[in-house]
Amino acid sequence: MGGILAFLGRDETYARWLRDLADLEVPDGGVVLPPADELPALLVDLAVPHEDVNGVVGLLESVRDDPDWRWLLGRCAASVFTDPEAVGGGSRIPRLPEGLGEAGRWWAAFVFVVALPRARELHRARGIPEKVTRRTFADLGRQVVVHRLRRGMGGVNSPSWLGLHLRGELFQLGRLQYQRSRLSTRWLPVRAGEPSLALHIPDFCGPLSPAACDASLARAREFFSRHFPEEHCALTHCESWLLDPQLSQYLPVNSNILGFQRRFRLAPRPDRPNDDAPVRYVFGLSDVDPADLPRRTSLERAVGDHLRAGRHWYEGRGWFAL
Repeated sequence: MGGILAFLGRDETYARWLRDLADLEVPDGGVVLPPADELPALLVDLAVPHEDVNGVVGLLESVRDDPDWRWLLGRCAASVFTDPEAVGGGSRIPRLPEGLGEAGRWWAAFVFVVALPRARELHRARGIPEKVTRRTFADLGRQVVVHRLRRGMGGVNSPSWLGLHLRGELFQLGRLQYQRSRLSTRWLPVRAGEPSLALHIPDFCGPLSPAACDASLARAREFFSRHFPEEHCALTHCESWLLDPQLSQYLPVNSNILGFQRRFRLAPRPDRPNDDAPVRYVFGLSDVDPADLPRRTSLERAVGDHLRAGRHWYEGRGWFAL
């Protein structure tokens, strides 16, 4: 192995990943990337911002013609679907090191494009409506927007997250996202291996209003009973800084966030604080002095004033019955 593979192989973590990929069988036909004149429309359908489309298309030829990139793309896309019916199974899409430059930052987008036809087949086999498929896969564009907000350049923010969409584990249903899961935790009242739904709160979807959440939950009840009837999910659970009860000290009682919290039976908070999460999600920043955080909205004032007072935020955890 030379070039990109040799570069990755110098790091033991990536070297183990490469060895795992080498054991996979790539489907007949290998890597299929769309031609340059078709890729822009596909990226727009996936909600990739227009300003980034030309840059990704400009990388297509070099990625397609490099044998190392093709080897990685084919096997990583195949790894997403290892044991596709097993919730939580299969490989994730790793973030590649900065040394691979622009192609490395956009790597997850190319994996997504290569894996997309099979992911759509999984949706069709379950009878999932095309509108749900389209809005679920549009999360790729959201990850591109977040990457630019946080890093100031093009790329994909959370490559591993996107494996959930491709495997049919995560779906966008209105305001909220739902992930099929089989957790076993001390704070969640399910037996080990019992199915449940992990609830996620995506960015750029408007207010977290009671009406929007009610509509989303109603859709989720119908959706999973129809398309995954064998799983019989009895409850949904969430782990998020938005469930930290300390927010009630700053926000009005009728705020959407506190209304969202009241849906849940909250578990005891974890021992370790997580100050980075609210700063990243509210301000799009990391490793910033709390004194420099703006105070433009009630939520910004809550997050920043709490930290400026020397206090900490925690990841809240809660659940409620479906």
